[in-house]
Amino acid sequence: MTYHQLPPIGDKFSSKLRLRYCAQQNLFKHAIQSSFGGLNNSFQCLVNEHQSLGEQSLDTGLILSINAHLWGLIFPLIRYGSTAQQQYWLPGLLAGDIIGGHAITEPQAGSDINSLCTKAIATPEGFIVNGHKRFITNTPIADALLIYAQLDNKLSAFIIERTDLGAIFTDTPQVNGCSTATMGDVILQDCFIPSGRLLGKIGAGTMMIQSALELERAFIFAGINGIMQWQLDQVIHYSRERKTHGVHLGSNQAISHKIAEMKLRLDSCILWVNECARMKDADKRISLVSAQTKLFASEAFLQSSLDSVHIMGSNGLLKNNIISTLVHDALASRLFSGSSEIQKNIIAALVGTGDGFKSR
Repeated sequence: MTYHQLPPIGDKFSSKLRLRYCAQQNLFKHAIQSSFGGLNNSFQCLVNEHQSLGEQSLDTGLILSINAHLWGLIFPLIRYGSTAQQQYWLPGLLAGDIIGGHAITEPQAGSDINSLCTKAIATPEGFIVNGHKRFITNTPIADALLIYAQLDNKLSAFIIERTDLGAIFTDTPQVNGCSTATMGDVILQDCFIPSGRLLGKIGAGTMMIQSALELERAFIFAGINGIMQWQLDQVIHYSRERKTHGVHLGSNQAISHKIAEMKLRLDSCILWVNECARMKDADKRISLVSAQTKLFASEAFLQSSLDSVHIMGSNGLLKNNIISTLVHDALASRLFSGSSEIQKNIIAALVGTGDGFKSR
């Protein structure tokens, strides 16, 4: 597929148009069975297509938005939704007519699922939800979000629509990294949710969050790998064109070694993401490998972004130069889908040296 005709980056309206354009290219249908409206292909096909998107769009925020849409709502519906829920929501989500995501993080709890305090109370007709979610990707443009809340002290998931009485989707606070991924708070004030919008069983929220984040960690860098390829191509080109003391910049061993390390990081990131795809296509658990992928790739993206600016010198810091913008995006990548420290905790627990995490 080609993504060179993406609508230009602008306000939140253009962000929604960019997502819809990706939907028109069938980007949301990979690794999904045809019975759900998907292309009935593999996770490897998904990875290949997302890498192509990254290399052509150079838009880390768009990649973040797409992954929130996919893993935050589409795949939970496929795995946990009733037939009625799947038939109602999936066609619009896959076509980009409905934009979704998931809301986990809270102002005080962060993404610690054991500390989430948004609460739901059951009524004869449905649920009343009160709480505050923060830094939720796609909120300003979302039509529906999967909200996690405590119901009888059991973490559960509810589909909340923008139009629900008592639901406020904001476009603040704004952050620097991945700025084209619209972000905001979700404020729920006695928000009524019909009973048919409880997703999965009561108390299944923890399992659902773990499943969604495993997939996000495994595949969000498929698109970013495409950006890292462009990043590498740019510094190689610059090192060939730029001369110091009559010789090409790349002839300087200090520069050539940085470029060699960037190449090594990129190829390693590609191997990690491809391994996640291989394991998912073989129907194997990815709890460990997804955390390893997220940890390695986010740290690699940051270091390569810093090296790119260093190699290009002042030219890398010119205003509106994407090379410098990617440094902010790479800093953000160490935090989204769980910080690098969280990934280390998961890895340590899964190899038997940490506490508090159980593989599925």
